[in-house]
Amino acid sequence: CNGFQLLVKMGLIPALDLRYGLQQASFTFNDSGHFEDRWVWLRVNPRSKCVFTQGLEGIYLPVRHGEGKFVTQNEAILKKLFEDEQVVLQYAKEDLTPTMEYPFNPNGSYGAIAGICDPTGRIFGIMPHPEAFLHFTNHPRWRREKTGELGEGVAMFYNAVQYVRKNL
Repeated sequence: CNGFQLLVKMGLIPALDLRYGLQQASFTFNDSGHFEDRWVWLRVNPRSKCVFTQGLEGIYLPVRHGEGKFVTQNEAILKKLFEDEQVVLQYAKEDLTPTMEYPFNPNGSYGAIAGICDPTGRIFGIMPHPEAFLHFTNHPRWRREKTGELGEGVAMFYNAVQYVRKNL
């Protein structure tokens, strides 16, 4: 999540209209007023160019942040993010319907945004922690629920590796 904050502050994402280096969004305190540490459902935008999320529909990952609310200076920036399909992940209910409703949206992020990418789809920032769900034992209910051996976070890293192998 700190990486996401840094990418946004440096202007590497969203880089609307390829304007890299210009900060076009920011983060602020969670609407709840406190640190959030729990698991959330995320809807994946199937039209996004993001190389990390290709082939994914929804994902369940942990969040751990106090300043995770994604904000934009104005409505036009938020609208353009959606129009350009740069909104990659949105906080969602279990049926993968995006929502602003707490606790599904843990911070009140505008547009329920949990992750965005640059126009190329190669630079990706995400507030939840895919690296914290690499193995089934990372899941809080791993003793009660049957899941695959690999955690859902692995898929994002696998996609990135496949992209590099094929394109770089």
